[in-house]
Amino acid sequence: MTFLNPLLLFGLAAAAIPLIIHLFNFRRPRRVAFSSLVFLHELKKSTMQRVRVKQWLLLLLRTLAIAALVVAFARPTLTGPLAASLGGSGSTTTVLVVDRSASMTLRDGGGSYQDQVRMLAEALLQQAEPGDEILLVPVPADAYRPTFHKNTASAVAALKDLETGTGHETLASGIRRASELIRDRPTVNREMFVLSDFQETAVSDSLAADVPEDTRILLVPVGTDGRGNVAVSDVRVLSQIVSDGQPVRFEALITNHGREDVRGLVVSLVLDGQRIAQSTVDIPADAQTSTQLTASPRGTGWLSGRVELEDNPYLFDNVRDVALQVPEERRLLLVEGSGAETRYLRLALSSELSEGSGRFVTQRIPETSLASTALGAFDAVILAGVQTLSSGERAAIEQYMEGGGGVLFFAGDDVSLDDYNALLGNLGAGRIAGITEAAPDAEPAAGVAVGMFDRVDTDHPVFEGMFEPGPEGERPTLEQPTLFKTISYVPGAGNEQTIIGLSSGRPFLQEIRSGRGTLLMVATEAGVSWSDFPVRGLFLPILYRSLVYLSAGGSLAGDAMEAGSSLQLLVQGVDPGVEIRVRNGNGETFIPEQREVFGGIVTTLSGPYFLPGIYDVMAGEDIERRVIVHPPAAESDLTLADPDAVADQLSTLTATQVGVMEVGMTSGAPLEEQLRTARTGLELWNAFMGLALLFLLAEMVVAKQYRPEAAA
Repeated sequence: MTFLNPLLLFGLAAAAIPLIIHLFNFRRPRRVAFSSLVFLHELKKSTMQRVRVKQWLLLLLRTLAIAALVVAFARPTLTGPLAASLGGSGSTTTVLVVDRSASMTLRDGGGSYQDQVRMLAEALLQQAEPGDEILLVPVPADAYRPTFHKNTASAVAALKDLETGTGHETLASGIRRASELIRDRPTVNREMFVLSDFQETAVSDSLAADVPEDTRILLVPVGTDGRGNVAVSDVRVLSQIVSDGQPVRFEALITNHGREDVRGLVVSLVLDGQRIAQSTVDIPADAQTSTQLTASPRGTGWLSGRVELEDNPYLFDNVRDVALQVPEERRLLLVEGSGAETRYLRLALSSELSEGSGRFVTQRIPETSLASTALGAFDAVILAGVQTLSSGERAAIEQYMEGGGGVLFFAGDDVSLDDYNALLGNLGAGRIAGITEAAPDAEPAAGVAVGMFDRVDTDHPVFEGMFEPGPEGERPTLEQPTLFKTISYVPGAGNEQTIIGLSSGRPFLQEIRSGRGTLLMVATEAGVSWSDFPVRGLFLPILYRSLVYLSAGGSLAGDAMEAGSSLQLLVQGVDPGVEIRVRNGNGETFIPEQREVFGGIVTTLSGPYFLPGIYDVMAGEDIERRVIVHPPAAESDLTLADPDAVADQLSTLTATQVGVMEVGMTSGAPLEEQLRTARTGLELWNAFMGLALLFLLAEMVVAKQYRPEAAA
C-alpha cells in the first residue's frame, strides 16, 4: 500500500490529542477528609472500574476516528504501481515507450497494432495534468529526436506522426534510452508505459538498465496472439562467372517461422522488371529450405531484381532485393617482369580474341612501374614473371585484395621467392619451397617431365559450363601439357584450395582468398620455356575464365546490410578529389561519412535514411558499388512473448517494479478504469473515511448510552 498524499500522514500526530486530554483528567485530586463519605469506599471495586473502562473505550474510539480521517485524506492506494512517492498532486514525467517495429503493422479484431497503441497512448495522455511533461520514446529509434512535451495536444500530434521503423531494437534498449533522458528531470513523479505486441525477438536482452529510483514501469500489451510467417531470408548468386546472355543461378533461402507446414509456396524471381523464373517449395514448420532459380540476364552493368513470395499476408519480408553485375568490359593490368615472355598473354588478351569473353581492356606496364600504379582502377591484375616485390608493392596488393581485387600470378625466372613468400605469409597462405625442374634425360613428349594433371576440381567456378555432361559418375578430363619447370608450392592452413593438382602432389593452379579478393597462382610461367601450356588449347579458356572469375571481385550480387545497421566499404581506383555519393531508388543522392586511406576511400553507410532497398555508391557519375539494404531478420519471427514473463525479465534487468496492464480484447474492465487503476492503484480513502465516521458514531453511542455509574 502507498499514499498519494503522504505528507498528510503527519496529521496522525493529532490522534494523540484524546490521549493527552485523557491523561490531563487523570491528575490526582487534593485529599479532603469528610467523615460522611466513608460508605463510598465500598463502591470502588464495583463502580470505578466501570468508569475506567468507559474512559479507555472512548479514548480508543476517538483516536481511531482521528487516525482514519488523516489516512483518508492521505489517499491510501493498494498495489499502486505508478503512485507518486511524494504526493499525488506533484508534477509528473510520463514516458511512453512505443514499439513501432514492422510487426506492429499486423492486425487483429481490434484493428492494426499501431492503431491500438495510438488509442491507448492517447487515453493515457488525457490524464495528464497542468505541469506534467510527456516523453515519447519510439523503438526502434532511427532518426527520431526525443522531445519533452508540455501539453497533451503536442504529444498526441507527435504520436500520430510516428511511422513504422526500419531497424530492429529491443524494448530493454528503449527503456535504457528513456531512463537516461528522465534521470535529471525536475519533476517529482516518474512513470513509464511500454506499449508493444511484445514480439519475442524484441524482448531478448541481457544488458541491465539503470532506471531512476522511484520510477515504475507498466507493460501495455496489444495483439491477441502470435502467428506463423514465411520469409525470404537470403538470396545468393551461385554463379561466379557472369556474362551477358549466359544462364545465372540464384539460390533463395525461405524460412517458415510458424508452427504449421507450408506446402506449394510459389517463389518468383524478377529481374529488371520481368518475372523470369518461378519455383514451388514445401517448408516444414519452424524450418528452412532453399530453392534455385535460373535466369539469363540481357544487358550489361548493374541489374536490379528481387525474389518474392506470393499469397503471404505479412508483406514486410515477402520480397528480398538482389543485384547482379554483368560487366560490359573488364579492366586488366598486365605487369610484365624483366625479361618475362608475355607475348602469348598479350595475344590472348587482345581485343580480337577476347571479344566474346566480356571484352578485356588491358593496360601493360613494366614491373618497375608497379609501385606508382593505382591498382584499384583495375578489375584484375596479372603478375607475369615479376621478379621482385618491395614492401610497398606487397602492401598495395594486399590492400587491393582486401577490397575485392583479383590477382593472377605466373611464375618466371629469377623471381625472388623471399618476396613472394612474404606476400603469401601476409595473406595467410602457404609458401613456395623452391623450383622443380625436369631431369636432363626426361622425355618431353611423354608430358610428365615434372608431373601431370592428376586432380582437377571441375566443380570450381573456373570450370563452370566448360564441360558437357557425361555419363553418371564419369569425371571430365583435361588436356595434358608438358611441364619442364614448376614452382613447388606448399599450401598453408589459410583460406585456399587446389583447383588443378599435379601427380607430384604439388598444385598447378591454386586459389588463395584474402579479404574479399582472390589470388590464383599458376605454377609455370606465361611463356614456353617452362612448359607448352601457353600453346595448348586449354590455355585460352582457363585464362579467360580465371580473369572473369577474378574480376568479379566477390561483389556480383553487390554488398548487403540490414536496415538499422552500418556497413564500411573500401572504394578503390577513385581519382583524387572525387567525392563518394550514395543514390537511392528515387534518384536522391546524399554524401556519407568517408575518409581517404591507402589505396582508396573508406565510406561508412549508416543512418535511418537507409531503408530497405537498393543503393548505388557513386564516384562522380560512375557506379562503383551497389548496396542492398534488407529488412531486419529478427522482425520476421512473429512469435509473441508472455507479458508476465517479460515483466519478470525486465524487473531483473531494471531492478525496479514492473507491472502488466491488460487492456486488450480479453480484458473485461473498461479502458478508463484499467488505465486509472494501473496509474494510481485501487484507492481506499473512501473506506477509511467510512471507518472514521463509524468510529465517531460508536463514540457518541458509548458516551450517551453507556452508564457504568449505576451500582449493582
